[in-house]
Amino acid sequence: MSVSRRLFVTAAAGLAVTGVPGPAVAMAGDRRYRIPVSPDDTETDLVRKASQVRPTARQIAWQSLERTAFLHFGVNTFTGLEWGTGDEDPDVFQPAALDTDQWAAALKDGGFKLAILTVKHHDGFVLHPSRYTDHSVASSSWRGGRGDVLRSFADSMRRYGLKVGVYISPADENQYLHGVYANGSARSVRTVPTLVEDDDRSPDRFFTLPATDYGAHMLNTLYEVLTEYGPVDEVWFDGAQGHIPPDKVESYDWDSWYTLVRALAPDAAIAVTGPDLRWVGNESGIAREDEWSVIPVKENQYGRTDWALSYDTPDEGSRTALVKARPATDYLQWWPAECDVSIRDGWFYHPDQQPKSVDYLTEIYFGSVGRNAVLLLNVPPDTDGLLHPTDVVRLREFRERIDRELPRDLAQGARRTTAPDRVTLDLGFETEVDRIRLAEDIRHGQQVESFVVEAFRDGTWTEITGAGTIGASRILLLPTPVRARRWRLRVTRARGAVRMAEFGLYRSQV
Repeated sequence: MSVSRRLFVTAAAGLAVTGVPGPAVAMAGDRRYRIPVSPDDTETDLVRKASQVRPTARQIAWQSLERTAFLHFGVNTFTGLEWGTGDEDPDVFQPAALDTDQWAAALKDGGFKLAILTVKHHDGFVLHPSRYTDHSVASSSWRGGRGDVLRSFADSMRRYGLKVGVYISPADENQYLHGVYANGSARSVRTVPTLVEDDDRSPDRFFTLPATDYGAHMLNTLYEVLTEYGPVDEVWFDGAQGHIPPDKVESYDWDSWYTLVRALAPDAAIAVTGPDLRWVGNESGIAREDEWSVIPVKENQYGRTDWALSYDTPDEGSRTALVKARPATDYLQWWPAECDVSIRDGWFYHPDQQPKSVDYLTEIYFGSVGRNAVLLLNVPPDTDGLLHPTDVVRLREFRERIDRELPRDLAQGARRTTAPDRVTLDLGFETEVDRIRLAEDIRHGQQVESFVVEAFRDGTWTEITGAGTIGASRILLLPTPVRARRWRLRVTRARGAVRMAEFGLYRSQV
């Protein structure tokens, strides 16, 4: 049955339609997370404005997660593809031993705090029985057409204390084949949810939002996912267009999608084509040496939050970058980086691939979490519907390695004195240190532009290491241990008053 035949829209006159505010109004309580830029702003103006930008509560909560997981799972798992075609036989999806509790237990053991499921990848196959497409688990003979991976996933993650995220790809090869995606339809007011024949829902509110035909399809999919599966903590979009003819393009209804997410999941961070967090710019899991959470942005394509500079520029937020980006900048915005990478070479499971080594994963950890970013590690379920035993062991080894790299904080209980540009610790005894962990109190923004860490040795303060930014998390690795009783963090340049949340000292056990 085609989508166009399946949908039966009730008469608009019979619906209780309730409008909702657009993105700017919906985020009015978070005004300081973005500050407008003027073409006449000087470097001094830009730096002052950057110092005034503050994260929202949802951004602070997200940055505290540090380690999050991705689970790429779908028809590609069974076809061996990385990017599906949209015309797969749904019956190919047969995860006979699906055990999402096993996923959750392994991720919990690996130190992860949130997991994102590919509810819909670019092929358009969805992992829940949607009312709006036949390209779903409901069209597979798996579990007699009554399977629901999303339900099982969400229940398992919460049972193990992990937060729930969903990835719903804007691209959709299947909807392209059905003449919905990139069909050239104009944006018009749509009612969401769009009720279908024999609909079992009685929504207590409806939304009227501008959208194309495909934009409305996405809105209805989002409505299902965000109202029927419990609280969602992250909604992940990318900007993929699909493997379609170059003269075909779908202009995504970002403003409407953002508005619906804000209304139905107000605590969810919208990533990475979204207003809350951004893609770091590569798929290697490594952030920039100096990663800023405050960067210049512009809006395009119906409210999409976008980089004023290129997504992969090596400098997104320094004074030089702020000035360089000014002609294209609409706002200076709190837009922290998410570092995505897969534990294997591919995003979907392939039996001939092996997981990355513990050493490699540790480098990724220090290159992401250690550089003011959040790690998003993909761990793909196999054709049985399980995380491969090798990957499960590797996740545990990874967590154990990080625990040994950063064991007990030696600065706990130390006498601490502060001044406007420095924090001094007196441990009360000499000890060896080879790992230093720093964090600004980002409730007051990101201010540090450069700093040094010093140790008091032989009657004088000696510089041990230093760097540029700190932000929510900065981890410095010393090539050899340094023995000292007194340690000092000295800020050498800042945009505003610096408030430190952490000055940790460690001796690794590796």
